[in-house]
Amino acid sequence: MGRMPVAVRILSLILAASLLAPFAAGLARMGGADWHGVDRAALLRAAAVSLASASVATAAVAVLGIPLGYLLARGRGRWLAVLGGVVQLPLALPPLASGILLLFLLGYGGPLGALGLGDSFAGIVAAQAFVAAPFAIIAARSAFSAVDPAIEDVAATLGHGPGAVLWRVSLPLAWRAILAGLLLAWLRAFGEFGATVMVAYHPYSLPVFTYVAFGESGLPAMLPILAPTLLLAATILAAGQALTRPRRANAPLPGGMPAPLVEMADSDAPPRILSLALDHRAGGFHLRLACRIRARRVAILGASGSGKSMTLRLIAGLDDAAGATIGPPIRPPIRPTIRLDGDDLGHVPPQRRRIAYVPQGYALPAHLTVARQVSFAADSTPDRAAAWMKLMGLDELSARYPHQLSPGQRQRVALARALSRRAVDLVLLDEPFSALDAPLRARLRRDVLRVLGPMRAMTILVTHDPAEAMDMAEEIILLDGGRIVRAGPVASVFSRPGSEIAARLLGADQIRDGLMLPCGRMDIGGGVALRIAGDAPAAGTAMRWAVRPHQVRLAPDGDYPAAILRRGALRDGQHPMRLRLGAAILDIPADPSDGVTGDACRVRIDPGAIQLWPRDPGP
Repeated sequence: MGRMPVAVRILSLILAASLLAPFAAGLARMGGADWHGVDRAALLRAAAVSLASASVATAAVAVLGIPLGYLLARGRGRWLAVLGGVVQLPLALPPLASGILLLFLLGYGGPLGALGLGDSFAGIVAAQAFVAAPFAIIAARSAFSAVDPAIEDVAATLGHGPGAVLWRVSLPLAWRAILAGLLLAWLRAFGEFGATVMVAYHPYSLPVFTYVAFGESGLPAMLPILAPTLLLAATILAAGQALTRPRRANAPLPGGMPAPLVEMADSDAPPRILSLALDHRAGGFHLRLACRIRARRVAILGASGSGKSMTLRLIAGLDDAAGATIGPPIRPPIRPTIRLDGDDLGHVPPQRRRIAYVPQGYALPAHLTVARQVSFAADSTPDRAAAWMKLMGLDELSARYPHQLSPGQRQRVALARALSRRAVDLVLLDEPFSALDAPLRARLRRDVLRVLGPMRAMTILVTHDPAEAMDMAEEIILLDGGRIVRAGPVASVFSRPGSEIAARLLGADQIRDGLMLPCGRMDIGGGVALRIAGDAPAAGTAMRWAVRPHQVRLAPDGDYPAAILRRGALRDGQHPMRLRLGAAILDIPADPSDGVTGDACRVRIDPGAIQLWPRDPGP
């Protein structure tokens, strides 16, 4: 409050005072109220009618309005946008206008006039539901829109169908906001007069009874009549606020000793084979790729917007592999295919694909403890969840909620939750370490490799970090603009990127020219010829080459002479250094214990660390 702007305090107090002033004026007239002239029996009947009709109307609005709110939040299409505006129209209409419209429908001569709803309890409910429904629908729509769709996607990959996702994930996350909307709807229905008096003058609801009593007895009779109205409204409001207040309750995992996960450890089995043919459009982006993967661990590497996460979602079944049909057809067309070990997954819903999916941000539902997160998969069992809790070091965190966890702990919870499924064929990791600092990222990479190493399931890692791809994958796929620019074993792709685009995706930022010589060497100018690993291109071939900075080492017995051009100040335990190697200028980190004091030095470069690809001859 100390940093609250003065203008905010003043304006807030003005409005609060204007809202409290009528209540204060009523209390000041308490002494002149006619407490004996009120028909108490009629008043109690009217109060009962309003209490019952508002409750029935709100229940009907909840049963129908919550699904409509979910449809408006998750559906797509112009007609849904129009529908979203139409359902708010009762808020803009004067209550008497709403009553007249209802008479056109429910009155004599109307399409539903034969039902005799006018001047009945059912007519009161209809009028109240019409004017109160927008409050519940808008609240439900806003509440469901605030639920991260990734959480629903993860629930689908854990074996839950659409109904279960709505019931077990979306509603528990949105229910407090929905309940607040239903509370507003009840209060609106309870106080409704205009539409009610037009549709159902009898039996008297409390607002109609108040209007009639005012006409008969005048102002002195109003306070005794308003007292039960205020009391009922305040009671419901207090109860609603108590129910919508956030609560935290421990929900530990059911008992059971951790069981070994022997069925997942099958490192001697042959690798799985994943065949992909994807042709997917989203807006102006077009993903089009075809490949066949045969490895236990695969990395999809690319810059932001290259289609990495989209590819993972298509494999998971969260997006349609065929995509949209916007624009002219592409030739030759690709028949969308996702096959694992020969089984076609293209028409299998995500909840039946036997996948473990960890999205960016981890998508942990805020209402579930760690224990409940890990055991959330439809086919998980208590002993299986407990085993993953133990393996991932989460036992002591079982009663915590996501907001009480560090980023590294959330990452481990998301992985344990995904792997707690009874049978997993594919482990899909969408940049799982991107939000972590470097030391924690390196440690968790080791932990994940330790867990996934013995599993027969194929792991597909999406990343933009070349070092992460090199550490965790056996094969790598490079994506750029929705197309594969290079794919193959990690060592082969890193040493022979095949193009400058691929080399830059692999982290090459210091790219130089060279010319192949006989005997597997490459002339880089200045009298230096680098040794090349593997099958060298033919002599006389113009090449482009790069080497990662940390793979250039100063060493007294190094293979190549170099000259130090600049040595920077010590930073993070190393000296930034610029040196000349042949005709190339390289920036590298150097160890302060290298013992080099002068400008002349020698460097060592592993031949396998040199990235090499043919020079583009140009137009």
